[in-house]
Amino acid sequence: MNVTLTRRAAALGLLASVAACGLPRSGPNKNEIYKGSVLKGGDAFVVSVTPSVTRATAVMPAFGFSSGFTKAGVMAQDIISPGDTISMTVFENVKDDPLLGNTGQRVSALQTLQVDGQGYIFVPYAGRIKAAGQTAEGLRDAITRKLDPQTPDPQVVVNRAPGNGATVTVNGSVAGQGNYPIEAPTRTLTAMIARAGGVTIPQAVAVVHVTRGTKTEKVWLADLYTNPKLDIALRPGDTITIEQDTRAFVALGATGTQSRVPFQTQTLSALEAIATVGGLNSNIADPTGVFVLRNEPEEIANAVLGRTDLQGDQRFVYVLDLTKPTGMFEARDFLIRDGDTLYVTEAPFTQWSKTIGSITGTANQANNLSSALGTK
Repeated sequence: MNVTLTRRAAALGLLASVAACGLPRSGPNKNEIYKGSVLKGGDAFVVSVTPSVTRATAVMPAFGFSSGFTKAGVMAQDIISPGDTISMTVFENVKDDPLLGNTGQRVSALQTLQVDGQGYIFVPYAGRIKAAGQTAEGLRDAITRKLDPQTPDPQVVVNRAPGNGATVTVNGSVAGQGNYPIEAPTRTLTAMIARAGGVTIPQAVAVVHVTRGTKTEKVWLADLYTNPKLDIALRPGDTITIEQDTRAFVALGATGTQSRVPFQTQTLSALEAIATVGGLNSNIADPTGVFVLRNEPEEIANAVLGRTDLQGDQRFVYVLDLTKPTGMFEARDFLIRDGDTLYVTEAPFTQWSKTIGSITGTANQANNLSSALGTK
C-alpha cells in the first residue's frame, strides 16, 4: 500500500475514534434515565404521568391565617395604648382660686401627657390614672371623678394622638416602608398595605407575612384581595412584610433556555413550565422524553406507587410523552413544585447528526493532516 495512503488512513482512524468518544450533549439520553430506575438497580422511581399520578402529586403550599388572627375583632379607633400622647383641657367653675391654673385662669391645658409602658398617665391633683385600654371618653370620666372633689364640676376634654404603642411596621416590597398608626382608615391588613403605598412586585407572586408576638403567618396577596375573610384586623406591634415568592424550578436539556426559573404564578403546570422557558428546542428535543425530577416525601411516594412500606424522601423521575393523544393534557394538569428539575432529552437523530458532522469534520482534518505529513 502507498505510504501516503497508509498515513491518511491512520490519521483518519485516529481522529474518528476520538470524535466518536467525545460527542457533546446536554445530559443523559432517555435510555440512560430509564436504566437508573429502581427496577433496574438504580435509585429513582421512574413513573409515567397519568391522571392518578397527577392527583397524588398535586400538593401546593397552602397559605392562610389561623383562627387566632381571623377572629380578632377590629380595634375601636380611639382605644388608648401605651406610647400614645394625651392632650387634656380642663374648664373650672371657679374664678379666684382655680385648682390647675393661676388666679383668674379658668381654662388649663395639658398638651403632652405620654402614656407610659404600664399604660398610665399622671394628671396633677388626680395622680396616676390608667389610660391604656380606655377610650378618650372613658379616660375623661376617670379624670373628672378624680378632680371633682377638689374643684367643683370640672369640665374635661381629652384627645388622643396615636403613638408608637398603637402602630404597625410595614416593610418589604411596598412603596413606603415604615411605622404607621392604627387609625380609623387603617385598622385592617389591606387598608394598611394601601396606606404604605401598595406593593411594588407583581400581585400574582406577592406573599404577605404578618408577625404578631412570636407567631408569623402568611397569605397570598391575590387571595387576600379576593377573600374578605383574610383581611384581618391589626393589633399594635404587628409587623407586615411583603415578599416575592421564592419558589423556582430548574430547566435543563433541549429547552429554549437552561436556567433556574422563578414561579410567576401560584400554580405552575409542566406545560406552562415548558412554555416559560421558550418551549422545546424543535431542532434537537425529543417530545417523548420530557422528565420532571424531584424528591417526594414519604406519604406522596407511597400514594403514587400504591405502597405503604416506603420511608423517608424518595427520588422520582416523572415521564411525560407529548406525542401521545393525552400527552399534552397530562402536561397541562401535572403541577411543578418548588425545586423541581425539568429535563428534556435530545432526539436520537441528534446524536446521529452530531456523529456524521463529526466524521465529516474529521475527514477534512485527516486530509489536512495527511497533506501536512505528505509534505515532510
